[in-house]
Amino acid sequence: MKKALKIVVLAKQVPDTRNVGKDAITPEGTVNRAALPAIFNPEDLNALELALRLKEQREGSKVYILSMGPQRAADIIREAMFRGADGGYLLSDRKFAGSDTLATSYALSCALRKIEADIIFAGRQAIDGDTAQVGPQVAQTLGLPQVTYAEEILHVEDSSIVVRRRLERGVEVVETPLPAVLTVNYSAPAVRPQNARLIMKYKHSMTSSEMRANEHSLSANLASARDYLQIVEWSASDIECDETQLGLAGSPTKVKDVQAVVFQSKESKRLTSSDEDVKELMVELMASHTLG
Repeated sequence: MKKALKIVVLAKQVPDTRNVGKDAITPEGTVNRAALPAIFNPEDLNALELALRLKEQREGSKVYILSMGPQRAADIIREAMFRGADGGYLLSDRKFAGSDTLATSYALSCALRKIEADIIFAGRQAIDGDTAQVGPQVAQTLGLPQVTYAEEILHVEDSSIVVRRRLERGVEVVETPLPAVLTVNYSAPAVRPQNARLIMKYKHSMTSSEMRANEHSLSANLASARDYLQIVEWSASDIECDETQLGLAGSPTKVKDVQAVVFQSKESKRLTSSDEDVKELMVELMASHTLG
């Protein structure tokens, strides 16, 4: 009988960078998350879909979300549960604030040591930083093999997994022992839609902080009475870490300068497909050195 797998997906709630405005950056050079709508990081959704497909192949396997952020980050854990995940862990503590990729990967690694996953999935990169560093840094910190740019799981055994990677000029098939870290490309299958039955099952799920803040609500009462509705919430003291490696204190990355560039719409003109309009456009593009 094949072994049931414990699968963890690293997921991040990110500001929607498609709606960046003049207030998107604070005077200190950090992202003003309150000024932007928060969404599930897109490539983490690709990672979630691969994890769910793997769960379906191995009877008894479970998928959990691990995220680090403020209380509202529990929203993406619930969203993942509505799509088929079995639960989640939220790292939420002021001591995590201001973490760069090194401090973030350290905190996540400390939590993962407690969780003891067989396979760890993550999106290739987050749209608010575009560094693609956290997944590989987690693998390095935990001493695990890693496969980057994954787009499909071809085969899995109890102690190994075969993965297809999407590279710049083609594909590559690799095999790695388990446990391992896999970072997933946008070329992987799109995530499945939320399931109505799962929404009804998990809509009252909460973290412990949410239950305390809403202690007299129906959701809080249901969540406190039913284990499957409880999203695990850990502070820095819960994950047995060196707190000097967390947050700003543990982040060697320093931002020297940030400029918020907001493109303004200008006067536009409508061109037809006539030879005269095409010639006029070519002349303008060459005059501005866009062409030629």
